[in-house]
Amino acid sequence: MKIPFVNLGKQYLNLKGEILSKFDEISKKGEYILGSELEKFESEFSKFCETKYSVGLGNGSDGLTFSLLYFNIKKGDEVLIPVNSFVATAWTVANVGAKPVFIDVSDDYNMDTESIEKNINSKTKAIIPVHLTGNISKIDKILNIAKKYNLKTIEDSAQAIGAKYNNKKAGSFGNVASFSLHPLKNLHVSGDGGIITTNNKNIYRFMKKVRNHGLKNRDELEFWGYNSRLDNIQAAIGRIKLKYINRWNNRFRKIASYYSKELKDIVTTPIINEKSTPVFHRYIIQSKYRDKLKNFLFNKGIDTRINYPIPLHLHKASKYLNYKKGDFPNAEQQSKNILSLPIYNELSDNQVDYVVKSVKEFYKYL
Repeated sequence: MKIPFVNLGKQYLNLKGEILSKFDEISKKGEYILGSELEKFESEFSKFCETKYSVGLGNGSDGLTFSLLYFNIKKGDEVLIPVNSFVATAWTVANVGAKPVFIDVSDDYNMDTESIEKNINSKTKAIIPVHLTGNISKIDKILNIAKKYNLKTIEDSAQAIGAKYNNKKAGSFGNVASFSLHPLKNLHVSGDGGIITTNNKNIYRFMKKVRNHGLKNRDELEFWGYNSRLDNIQAAIGRIKLKYINRWNNRFRKIASYYSKELKDIVTTPIINEKSTPVFHRYIIQSKYRDKLKNFLFNKGIDTRINYPIPLHLHKASKYLNYKKGDFPNAEQQSKNILSLPIYNELSDNQVDYVVKSVKEFYKYL
């Protein structure tokens, strides 16, 4: 049996009729940029996330960048981020001139809330909690700390569309949140894409302008902005898939539940806060035999990934920050043991069972 880590083609085939019909409709109108499909998607996405506003962007990284720009975070400022995340969380901070200050992670792979306050000083301006793997950070504690020190909270919700904490949706907690619509996300478009959510009207107005060069209208430039617009066709694809996201996320949860039930006695399975309802963008186990297990599964036809093999502080790009190996023991230890198993809506029960049996087989003959 061959089990790819993702199967984007299969999802497309399931929705091919709807997608091609909408592509044809938009193409006939010639309405490709900042059109009605984008406006409808933004409205529907806000409703889904239970926020007042959404703004479609070229990618999720721009959502983080523009949020930092709105809060005038710049050279000399510091922003707290977890040391275990995709690199975009860090480079967006660095590229506005600020210093990314890394925080170690807990057993759930998210920011260790007990380590936050000791890293706050007069230069600290914001916290970016990352809801890694689609599991919301301990956001209640983070918001309390942010309020105590008058810090902005920017949710990196790239992997967490539909996730809940205390029955409240990802993207509805902080001052602003950024989602990725990249093809590897639970809800994705056919290429790059992103969207922010906020309840702040001023942030909403800024995002509408900054994504479109800084234009106030077609002829008046209010400030130097960027070109980062989610196009109409991608927005239409997002609208189609948004109708199915609850069903898909439930499938992710069902697969994750089965994995955990079957594998909890032989590997470390995800630790979930009782307040959290994750969407399992990734299902990560830990094994001290990780590399051997990965190779074994590959030979069985099962593709896996490591998310992420190098903590942010150990990348060459981070060298100027003067961190060293050993500074973040939890993240560093996890990076040696973590392995992401295939998890997506299109996986059949037989495929899921094959993954489980293959992991068990590895340990049986270890």
